[in-house]
Amino acid sequence: MSDRAEGTFTVAGWDENTYEELDGKGKLTKARMTFDFVGDVQGEGVSETLMCYREDGTAVFTGLQRMVGQVAGRSGSYVLLAGGSFDGAEARTDWTVVEGSGTGELTGLRGTGSAIATSTPPGTFVFDYELG
Repeated sequence: MSDRAEGTFTVAGWDENTYEELDGKGKLTKARMTFDFVGDVQGEGVSETLMCYREDGTAVFTGLQRMVGQVAGRSGSYVLLAGGSFDGAEARTDWTVVEGSGTGELTGLRGTGSAIATSTPPGTFVFDYELG
């Protein structure tokens, strides 16, 4: 049976660069983002994300995010495989813990989650997890 963690996050840093322009206003970018998490998950997330923006400003993205901090009071780090979409107003991301990536007291961590961010911080997240 899994446990559920909930909380909020803020974007602490965002460095995004276009690596290819597409026809019209579309583009491909790579972003390095940092996030501060509070709640049942506490700590910092650092993400390397690839994005595809469409002409209308919406986008899809995928990447890896390394989390360092605590889950339910247990310390360590782990990596999330993240993917999602931006509809022009709201970014929705789904996460899956990369199997075998947990360290410290988070060794054996498994789980999935989701986050929602709008132009008005903070964003919110839910994370269903199991600690082995």
